[in-house]
Amino acid sequence: MQFSGGKRRRLKLAGDQRIACYPHSLQFYLQPPSENVSLIEFETLAVDRLKLLKAVENLGVSYVKTTDQYRTKLESEIRKLKFSFRENLEDEYEPRRRDHISHFILRLAYCQSEELRRWFIQQEMDLLRFRFSILPKDKIQSFLKDSHLQFEAISNEEKALRTQDILNSSPSLPGAKLESVYKIPFADALELYRGRKVYLEDGFAYVPLNDIVAIVLNEFRAKLSKALALTARSLPAVQSDERLQPLLNHLSHSYTGQDYSTQGNVGKISLDQIDSLSTKSFPPCMRQLHKALRENHHLRHGGRMQYGLFLKGIGLTLEQALQFWKQEFIRGNMDADKFDKGYAYNIRHSFGKEGKRTDYTPFSCLKIILTNPPSQGDYHGCPFRHSDPELLKQKLQSYKISPGGINQILDLVKGTHYQVACQKYFEMIHNQPYDNAISITSTSRMRRPKITLYYFVHIEI
Repeated sequence: MQFSGGKRRRLKLAGDQRIACYPHSLQFYLQPPSENVSLIEFETLAVDRLKLLKAVENLGVSYVKTTDQYRTKLESEIRKLKFSFRENLEDEYEPRRRDHISHFILRLAYCQSEELRRWFIQQEMDLLRFRFSILPKDKIQSFLKDSHLQFEAISNEEKALRTQDILNSSPSLPGAKLESVYKIPFADALELYRGRKVYLEDGFAYVPLNDIVAIVLNEFRAKLSKALALTARSLPAVQSDERLQPLLNHLSHSYTGQDYSTQGNVGKISLDQIDSLSTKSFPPCMRQLHKALRENHHLRHGGRMQYGLFLKGIGLTLEQALQFWKQEFIRGNMDADKFDKGYAYNIRHSFGKEGKRTDYTPFSCLKIILTNPPSQGDYHGCPFRHSDPELLKQKLQSYKISPGGINQILDLVKGTHYQVACQKYFEMIHNQPYDNAISITSTSRMRRPKITLYYFVHIEI
């Protein structure tokens, strides 16, 4: 894939050639794209793909993945972002092309650590599972072939000989009706074998159509995991391109929701509001930092950076920020001159008034989760990621979260869905669905109580 600063030169393909490029609404992404892509399109496709994968994650923990509600909502997200999702739709070339290129772009961004790779693989697998579930039955065999999966459906005669054995060994079949059955080498069906869900004979597994998705996902996971490892090995060569390095570094730590820029919020709050807002409207990481600051009258550098930029993001002016931090540090018996000499510069620097004059924005969730973990005596970081489960449970109890809500949050944390756990906390605190809050703030963010604005400054920037 080549990148340029100007307009992308579109390939002029005839109808048959366009179909041949992307014959299905889903694929294993075996071949990287080879066309020219502008840097603007590169970034747009990457952000759209990231939005889609975040939607896949959120829906996957909010709904059962086999339900119609899950499928309807995920299909709506895919339509909105203009990616491919169904066969037999007119002119699907562009959505499938977007899907193909954006997948490979995020490979570059999400191959950089084990945690990023694990998250990326899981969301891509869930997306593939959905697309496979709506793939027409007459397209499955050609998809398997195009994906280099040598799984052939057995003949009706061979199926008739083993029908009863296959039905007895496949609890997922809804009734006695047996549709297509695939003869697969035993080694490729280990997932089903471990669960005693497949009929074996002479070194082959006879897998019904209902269960073939487990085999497909296992193959996809293996191929994608290997591809990410190879991508990570070659990443230094890609990062040597000064046009791509900032984009790739930003993508793995970026949020893709509404833009709550600091310019729109400046002066929206006063210093005497912060204490009440911290308990009602701050995300847990900022609530934790505020409480530690009030109790200890000091925060280490990591905490000052995380909390200071958040306060800036929700509307504190430079003058207010200097006053806020100075008053608190003086309460800890720090001399005013020492504060002015040792700490005021860093506050002005974060507002773009010192040094290279960069106007810094609040840390994203992913940056807080993945970088600079807290050590003894620190209060920054993500409570869902960095707290001991028992301590987190006690903290949630002190926040008056119901026992049922605490169990839901702890289950999400156990599954490493830290941002979704934070969203669930929001719902419990405000008795308001997270999705509704997004729609409210996008249309009239200041008409309602400020519970959403301050929360989403952290979640969404």
